Amino acid sequence: FLSLELPRRKGKLLPGVLQLLEKLKSRPHLVLALLTGNVSRGARLKLEHYGVWHFFEFGAFADDHRDRNQLGRFARARAKEKHDREFAASEIDVIGDTPRDIACGRALGARTIAVATGTWSRDELAKHQPDFLIDDLSDVKTIIDTLGW
Repeated sequence: FLSLELPRRKGKLLPGVLQLLEKLKSRPHLVLALLTGNVSRGARLKLEHYGVWHFFEFGAFADDHRDRNQLGRFARARAKEKHDREFAASEIDVIGDTPRDIACGRALGARTIAVATGTWSRDELAKHQPDFLIDDLSDVKTIIDTLGW
């Protein structure tokens, strides 16, 4: 169903997303992973449809745990398995556009970056106190410089 529905929706990537992923993927010291409340198959279909699935080395999904706040431990375990080292919480950033994404990052002890491009407004996201709050991802250079990536 999802594979048929995605083309009908005529969705598109938000400004800056592709450019930011390209820049981050080109930095060998960074590991890009996906944490989502979607099941893995659904996430893959969505991200492949928009041409960005290949940017992520691995992920943690609803298949792993129903509680999004538990997904970080699955992602960290996969990162350790893939890179043969532990990743400290201080090395992890969680980017998202909902309060649940902020909570997920906090549960992991990670730095949280909220982007006000979804259904939640900047003011609504600010109430959840992310470490960084940005309007969108269009100014890739400033985002990378500000976050030290």
